Amino acid sequence: MRFKQEKALEVLLYIVDLGRCSDTYTALKIVYFADKDHLSKYGRSISTDRYVAMQHGPVPSGTYDLIKNARNNFLDHIEPTQDQAFRIEGNCIHPLRGPNTNMLSESEREVLDKAIKQYGSKKFIELKALSHDDPAYLAADENDFIPVEAFVKSVPGGNELWDHLTSD
Repeated sequence: MRFKQEKALEVLLYIVDLGRCSDTYTALKIVYFADKDHLSKYGRSISTDRYVAMQHGPVPSGTYDLIKNARNNFLDHIEPTQDQAFRIEGNCIHPLRGPNTNMLSESEREVLDKAIKQYGSKKFIELKALSHDDPAYLAADENDFIPVEAFVKSVPGGNELWDHLTSD
């Protein structure tokens, strides 16, 4: 699947818009856990992102780039509407608008709501521990992309899903 920056932006705004999470670390972990849950239940991720095994756990690479670009004011390298979507101060995401929920399916909103409720109030150390124990994270070296196969196979029913996705 190809990364869809506009979709990732709306996912990020959805997470922050609900007011339960405004720090970047928590938002990125919610994306990760929601993607895994949606993949397990519906056979596809929400964010369309690829994950990197970083020091503090798996990170959605393209979504993290959106945050880094906003933090560094590299707005000419990103979608023209992002500079009107959010700004970063320290580790806080400040939404400048609500999400375009038309870009999110009912199942995506349901899973995101669940992930926000389940992970949004957890402390950094808790989120780090949860994501460091994840088999997908353990399948990659630090700062390398997590193999798609490992990501898929790490969800409940992942072996069968991988076989289905790769069958002719």
